Amino acid sequence: MSTIFTKIHSREIPGHILWEDSKCFAFLDIRPINRGHTLVVPIEEIDMWTDLPEETTSHCMKIAKSIGEAQMEAFKPKRIGLMIAGFEVPHVHLHVIPIDDMSHLDFANANPDVSNDELLADLNHLKNFLTLVDQ
Repeated sequence: MSTIFTKIHSREIPGHILWEDSKCFAFLDIRPINRGHTLVVPIEEIDMWTDLPEETTSHCMKIAKSIGEAQMEAFKPKRIGLMIAGFEVPHVHLHVIPIDDMSHLDFANANPDVSNDELLADLNHLKNFLTLVDQ
């Protein structure tokens, strides 16, 4: 059975996709902890990040770094947080989050009421700063 992330990737359900290539894709979290909160997800459905092939791990980190650099420019946070938790969906996903303090790495602070318009505005803003990386 496909995960919700696979359904976003295949466009079965909507998603605010920021990046896509043959190995992974990235989209804005619909319950962002902070503006620009992005998930980087390998296309292959693997539950635990420690089970990813080395090449996939490296590629996802490379994409996460490029997204983090774009977030830094776009949203001007103090830092970019990176977290792999994996309890919500059994499909590896890296949370790349603009943060100003440690509370911005707490899912209890996620915004369940962010509007589609806000997500679309953040997506378009972030795209202006994203430098394409070699696949």
